[in-house]
Amino acid sequence: MSKIRLVLGGARSGKSRFAESLALHHAGPRTYLATAEPVDAEMAARIARHRDDRKAGGWTTREAPLDPAAIVREADGLVLLDCVTVWLGNLMHHERDLAEALDGLCAALAASHAEVILVSNEVGLSIVPENAMARRFRDAQGLANQRLAALAQEVYFVAAGIPIKIKG
Repeated sequence: MSKIRLVLGGARSGKSRFAESLALHHAGPRTYLATAEPVDAEMAARIARHRDDRKAGGWTTREAPLDPAAIVREADGLVLLDCVTVWLGNLMHHERDLAEALDGLCAALAASHAEVILVSNEVGLSIVPENAMARRFRDAQGLANQRLAALAQEVYFVAAGIPIKIKG
């Protein structure tokens, strides 16, 4: 089984930067598993900027907005999946079965020999969303984080750029 680390935090909390710092020690191949889709011009520009940043950092970028499990299954070395939250949003947008997709990712993680770092938002610290779809998303995200944390050997929570180790 792979070494799995989960990095949680809010939007712009510094979780991705911290996850990348965890990967710096890895001497072998490093894969950045990106889940964002270019749904508008702003997101397309953000994706392009991130691709350029990762090239300078020696990453191989793989994009999997709907099926990151396929890449985790075949991965060697280190994989940084950024981010679970965007992936779940993609699944909802494309009307995919969230439970089935999460089962597939968990099975791939359990079987993988790669070192895997997962980045995910903690969305359950705010008010209860006012609409059913947002509540469904919040609940799915919370359940996904629980399942991934159960698999992970280490879990971190990042707030204001400060990582706090909460498991491991």
